Amino acid sequence: MPAKTKFELKPGMATREAFGKALAELGRVNPNVVALDADLSKSTFTAEFGHEFPDRFFECGIAESNMVAIGAGLASAGKIPFASSFSVFLLNKGFEQLRVTAAYPNVNLKVVGTHSGISIGEDGPTQMSVEDLSLACSLPGFTVISPADEVSMMALVKLAAETYGPTFIRAGRMKVPVIYSPDQEFAIGKSIQLIEGADVTLIATGLMVAECIRAAQTLETEGLSARVIDMHTIKPLDRAAITRAAEQTGALVVAEEHLLDSGLGVRVAQVVSQTHPAVMEFVGINNTYAESASPDQLLDKYGLRAVNVAAAARSAIARKR
Repeated sequence: MPAKTKFELKPGMATREAFGKALAELGRVNPNVVALDADLSKSTFTAEFGHEFPDRFFECGIAESNMVAIGAGLASAGKIPFASSFSVFLLNKGFEQLRVTAAYPNVNLKVVGTHSGISIGEDGPTQMSVEDLSLACSLPGFTVISPADEVSMMALVKLAAETYGPTFIRAGRMKVPVIYSPDQEFAIGKSIQLIEGADVTLIATGLMVAECIRAAQTLETEGLSARVIDMHTIKPLDRAAITRAAEQTGALVVAEEHLLDSGLGVRVAQVVSQTHPAVMEFVGINNTYAESASPDQLLDKYGLRAVNVAAAARSAIARKR
């Protein structure tokens, strides 16, 4: 009997907006929290923090590499800095500084990349960060977080502030459904199983979590039972949850708004190969940069929808059998 997938997805805000709200709340309770931005505070939603705490807000201009180095210096002085910009600029332009001034000395810098993935829409491929998870995970000592909705974003930003060490948090531009209730508990490095299932496991991060929930609901109508896991922390991975899923369902689908060559799927596959080999399928961006179009058009064209996840799940189940 397939597991019930009664799951109501309610309209919600963009995770970038939730980040801004969480940052402002942190500022009100912790005077050591400071914010840095790269001339994008209205887009990254750090403007509210800057308005309330102008003495703790540092506008660095269009210079992400310099912003990262300044943030690392503030961290070395005992502050808890949150440096934000579009992911594509923060990770690509600031990578050397993230490596040398944050990862190598292991300082308590938090960097938040907004407008991640292809769902930023019409801004086009030069603004789309499809490599950010890979780049952040390659930095030794970094924690890498990719929340699925506003509730998880606000909770994980606050947890990041309480946890020492360099951290990258991924946020999106478009509004996403609310998945979690306000009282949901989160822990960095521990995934959340949203739906029980026995035939296949759908592991996702970011906006693809909601698509996996929809896919599981579709599969249930076909008599197929799909487990859904929100892997909100990409590094460190919840190895126990992945191993358990491989053992119990024997088939996994990893879904992400990121290049397949280097994102969550590769990291999950490493765990599966080391612990309990199982059939795997992958849903993501396949070795290409996207075009300029509306977010919905792009998600449709590049196969980041529930229908694509469901198709991958059917394939994995068929291969397993």
